[in-house]
Amino acid sequence: MIVDLLRRHACIRGGPSLARVDTAIFHRRYFTHCMECNFCDDWCCSHGVDVDVENVARILARADAVERFTGTSRDQWFVPGWTVDPEFPGGRHTRTRVVDGRCVFLRRNGRGCMLHDFSLEAGLDYHDVKPMVSALFPVTFDDGLLHPSEEVDENLLVCLDAGPTLYQGTRDELLHYFGPALTEELDALQASA
Repeated sequence: MIVDLLRRHACIRGGPSLARVDTAIFHRRYFTHCMECNFCDDWCCSHGVDVDVENVARILARADAVERFTGTSRDQWFVPGWTVDPEFPGGRHTRTRVVDGRCVFLRRNGRGCMLHDFSLEAGLDYHDVKPMVSALFPVTFDDGLLHPSEEVDENLLVCLDAGPTLYQGTRDELLHYFGPALTEELDALQASA
């Protein structure tokens, strides 16, 4: 069920802005604790991820250090070209490349996102380097609607139906990007769901 929010909640990056929520985020569940998982082999990282133009610039500003950390050349990081999308910060996005069936930034000799790990090792807030769409997964946004990602809707996510709700698992990320007014409103909606 789609519910209108009491007000529009803008992302700290300038986009997206959320006005509605699909209450499925309060009911669908997923394993959530990715680093404790021993069964998915980072399946959700096999497609690459949308990265807004401003995030690309923040990564490229640290390109030498990211290259050293990842062992991957910067010319291999992103799909060429841009998709115009006013919901993304800067109004457009590209995608990370997929190499050997995995996001170019997926750790090959272990688990998890190398951009996330790079940020932590460099003493940076990972939100400044890791793509927002990746941090919010398995919830996403379209046309002002906060909703489950396509992988959830199509029952493709291998860790579905165990653990916290999609909302509980992504609440801290939503708080970071959209602030306490959104999470307070979503908390109330979840309590009545």
